[in-house]
Amino acid sequence: MRRIAALAFAAALALPTGAASAQGLRIAMAGETTSADPHQYGLTPNTTLRQHVFNALTETARDLSVIPGLAERWEREDDRSWLFHLRPHVIFHDGSPFTAEDVLASFCRIRNNEGEVTQSFSRYVRLFERVETLDPRTVRITTREPMPLLPSDLTNLAILPRRLVPAGHLDFSANQQCGVEGSWPNAQAFNDGAAAIGTGPYRLVSYTRGGPIELARYDGYWGEKPRWATVRLLPVTAAGPRLAGLLAGDHDLIEAPNTADLARLRQNSSVHVSASPTTRLIFLQFDAARSPSPFVQGGAGPNPLRDARVRQALSLAIDRRALTARVMDDVAVPAAQFLPDGMAGTTPGLPVLPYDPARARALLAEAGFPEGFALTFHATNNRYVNDSRVAQAVSQYWQRIGVKVELDAMPSATFFTRRARREFSVAMGGWSADAPETLLFLQLWLATSDAARGMGSSNYGGWSDPTFDAPVREAATTMDPAARAGLLRTAGRVALEAMPVAPLYFESAAWASRRGFRYPGRVDQTTLATEVSAE
Repeated sequence: MRRIAALAFAAALALPTGAASAQGLRIAMAGETTSADPHQYGLTPNTTLRQHVFNALTETARDLSVIPGLAERWEREDDRSWLFHLRPHVIFHDGSPFTAEDVLASFCRIRNNEGEVTQSFSRYVRLFERVETLDPRTVRITTREPMPLLPSDLTNLAILPRRLVPAGHLDFSANQQCGVEGSWPNAQAFNDGAAAIGTGPYRLVSYTRGGPIELARYDGYWGEKPRWATVRLLPVTAAGPRLAGLLAGDHDLIEAPNTADLARLRQNSSVHVSASPTTRLIFLQFDAARSPSPFVQGGAGPNPLRDARVRQALSLAIDRRALTARVMDDVAVPAAQFLPDGMAGTTPGLPVLPYDPARARALLAEAGFPEGFALTFHATNNRYVNDSRVAQAVSQYWQRIGVKVELDAMPSATFFTRRARREFSVAMGGWSADAPETLLFLQLWLATSDAARGMGSSNYGGWSDPTFDAPVREAATTMDPAARAGLLRTAGRVALEAMPVAPLYFESAAWASRRGFRYPGRVDQTTLATEVSAE
């Protein structure tokens, strides 16, 4: 791949140098969109497609702040009831007008989406007690318990037209089916375009799993008219071919250029590079519950990962500063906790998690494994920046303290499916925050699994600790921001001591575009055609 990139650099002078065409935009994505269904899986590549075609009641700005979407304003009636006032004169891609009934229908469909992966969206809707359409432009959402982050949560819930769900009178409180009978649209209906009807700036022309996604500008869009008449989103999961395609003029904008190439790219007058710090945490998740565990000690005997001393040893074995400097080429920030310092719920001034291989070996001996043990470490090889190289480095660190590691790195489509089935014992993952506080990470990845409360939907390691769960559950219903932050700090300290998830570093996102195109970058790492400008 490096040779491909080097050859492409040599050909860089052949790049077109005229102004960007206002007609078409070609984006090479670093990850694969798994479905055109906006309620299927909360992956960043899926979010990128969703935000082109669909809108939600609220939207996320580049800095993670919540801004109006299909709801032009909202207010809280009490701790559990919110009124959302809908934007007038909004038309779906099929010509139907947007009303409160579409909001109710969309939430009912989310609750009845059999193809959803790991409760990506239903975990929000399950916390709603009632959704009422007070008039065509007003929706009241009453939650089972206070939901302080509801406006932020709603940014994830795409709105569909009412006609896509079963006929009849919809009643959110009636039952799982919202009181109607019939079939709900499945993923195939979205992938073939029949159900991919939104109110967003672009219409879906065609979706191909693993291939190009073609979009066309929607001239009836309620917001600012997009500059680009057509957009192609093409997954190119290897960094070398992505860069080669950019320098050959096949792409106008690419995600995640290889970190080692950024210095040379910045010196190339035919290329513009933008970068943004992000909240995306790259971490390790341990099977802290099962014994035996499928990929520890050959799946036989006791599981060492159930012992917090072993998990702490595996964390102490990793030099995070060296990892970010040498493997990530300084395009990352070593982690001290689960979100960057300064976000609500973090403990101010914590140092980077320590590197102490001698202490790691001592902890293994204390736990009864003086000679170490064997495990298989699972990771992606095409999803996160340098993920395969990072996984190799982590494996080498563990080998040095006597842990025998077999690395199994695989394409993300395979990895995520298997992880959702809890097939792994140790897995590398990544997650970025929707809101500037730690609640969502602690709630999803570390809390004891409880579907009714929307807790632990990504807790694939099965860790459970009541001293952690108690402050997280209280924080999830605490409306006062300062009190909530204090509860989250308490829970964060418990989790860092038990280490069911070992934070590694926070990615910085980078994009490269050819002359004539500029992208400012976003904290949430999505790539939106509406924010690509022409020079």
